[in-house]
Amino acid sequence: MRFTEAAGASLRSVPAPNPSPEGKGKSRAYRPDALVAADIHAYLGAQAAKSMLRFITCGSVDDGKSTLIGRLLYDSRAIFEDQLETLEADSARMGTQGTALDFALLVDGLAAEREQGITIDVAYRFFATPARKFIVADTPGHEQYTRNMVTGASTADLAVILIDARKGILGQTRRHTYLANLVGIREVVLAVNKMDLIGHDRNTFDAIVADFRSFANTVGIDRFTAIPLSGLTGANVAEPSPAMPWYTGPALLGHLETVSVDGDRDRDRPFRLPVQWVNRPDLDFRGFAGLVASGTIAVGDPVRVVPSGRTTAVARILGPDGERATAMAGESITLLLADEVDCSRGDVIAAAAAPPQAADTFAATLVWMAEATLVPGRGYLMKLGTQTAVATVSAPRHVVDVNSQTERPADTLRLNDIGTVELRTARPLVFERYADDRALGGFVLIDRMTNATVAAGMIADPLRRGGDIHWQSHDVTREAHALQKGQSPRVLWFTGLSGSGKSTIANLVERELHALGRHTFLLDGDNIRHSLNRDLDFSDAGRTENIRRVGEVARLMADAGLIVLTAFISPFRAERDMVRAMLPPNEFVEVFVDTPLAVAEARDPKGLYAKARAGEIASFTGISSPYEAPIRPDLHIDTTTEIAEAAARRIVEHVIGVWSHEL
Repeated sequence: MRFTEAAGASLRSVPAPNPSPEGKGKSRAYRPDALVAADIHAYLGAQAAKSMLRFITCGSVDDGKSTLIGRLLYDSRAIFEDQLETLEADSARMGTQGTALDFALLVDGLAAEREQGITIDVAYRFFATPARKFIVADTPGHEQYTRNMVTGASTADLAVILIDARKGILGQTRRHTYLANLVGIREVVLAVNKMDLIGHDRNTFDAIVADFRSFANTVGIDRFTAIPLSGLTGANVAEPSPAMPWYTGPALLGHLETVSVDGDRDRDRPFRLPVQWVNRPDLDFRGFAGLVASGTIAVGDPVRVVPSGRTTAVARILGPDGERATAMAGESITLLLADEVDCSRGDVIAAAAAPPQAADTFAATLVWMAEATLVPGRGYLMKLGTQTAVATVSAPRHVVDVNSQTERPADTLRLNDIGTVELRTARPLVFERYADDRALGGFVLIDRMTNATVAAGMIADPLRRGGDIHWQSHDVTREAHALQKGQSPRVLWFTGLSGSGKSTIANLVERELHALGRHTFLLDGDNIRHSLNRDLDFSDAGRTENIRRVGEVARLMADAGLIVLTAFISPFRAERDMVRAMLPPNEFVEVFVDTPLAVAEARDPKGLYAKARAGEIASFTGISSPYEAPIRPDLHIDTTTEIAEAAARRIVEHVIGVWSHEL
């Protein structure tokens, strides 16, 4: 359908041909709602008032997901005239359905998808009927694209799980069913597709439904709606089909129009507004903007800001159209509070009587989505709602075999693995269990170097409850410790290859600072390995945990007012950034002791390079394990042009000149 502006009028519709699946024809024309031509504003208002259903189609390869979506778009009149013309041309050129239309081409847009006849990426499509608006995600069927399926399912209210009536339940059917339940989809449609290819046989349909029910019960799905259909012919897609008189249930589209969605249930839960933005255009206005995740709110209602715990009341509610008295889940609003309370992006404004929890340690399920494997102990960015914090991830407790639902031990997570882990965040985060609230229970992990999303996660439980363990306040603060010592605490982090001279320079710096009356402590890599970290190996995970522990010790010493010097290879940027994030701004100073590998290897004071070259030491930095040099270190020491004593004096001058407490 195409809309053109009529002279002196609003809009009129231009009918478009409606070819039947078997060929071209003009038996019916696509016609818009009559209200479009009569009153476009009333039409748009009616559309805005409709509820929205997000759903996915999933299942195994060649079960007909893309074809079904194309058919839904076609039968719901969501295809425009130029799209029909393109579809006709593409169908004739591809020849996959003979002279009939290939509805999958409406969804499969990538060249590789059309060439192979499969879905690779997630394709989103919007359409609407008189009863409801829809966003559908066509997700890939191949196991290697499981991460793409999880992406599409993460925001869906309903899953349409397709099964080829000729093949029955396959491994990927089970995998997608398990994943749909895992990400919190509670409404499931079992669409037994291609019924036309088995003569619309009822016995085959009943057998498939029985097999699926038996499997669904094992993964926690206790109810689903089974519909026999054909995406190609349209049988039971938009209207009941006379070809299957034995089926008396709804057609797929009718079911989608009437099924209850999460948005309806969200309104019955306690109020939650994750703050996205503090709107402060002038001194007299301070509003907190965000999308209402759950519940309802009215002017005058008592609210609590989490995690601070401060309580106040709602003074005003502003929506897109101005002042309003109430708001509910799914609406974007700005709240003005009765009192001046500390509230910023990442905080959650909640019902005062039923606030969410805040914690810094969680048990969670991760779906690993990156080619690079999980490095336990490495710091990743955890994005939960509007909150972002550095999180370290433990080695998985186990990995789930989706096909058999069995658990197997694992020391890491690889692409498409699903595992249970523990996470520790640098600060408490406001959360809900994922089973209770997807908005505050679902999160992603982001690689801090590449900014790539590496995992999707679901919080199961906090491991330390805010009500059980509290931060203990002390009368003698870190500021008081520093004032007593007459200095500002800092952590000097010396990094470089083995044999670069880190320990030598760090020792000279501490000796000179001590002579100047400064209070210091030197943490050396080898010494720590003999004591605190003697249980750790030299794998990537072991090295990451080594640096995390040293960082925590250095932070505690800085809290005591000391200038802490550390001499560690610390080969990974992400781990050095993790320690930086533990400290207040400007307290972490990265000192890059830059020595070329050839020079460090020529020195080889401990004979380690020779052993590494001989294969006697595995994962040796610079030989069999990488060293990620600092990109912008706070201090750069080139040991090929500057002797150790001169470098030490320069570092000391930097410490005294910039950080002297008296300044």
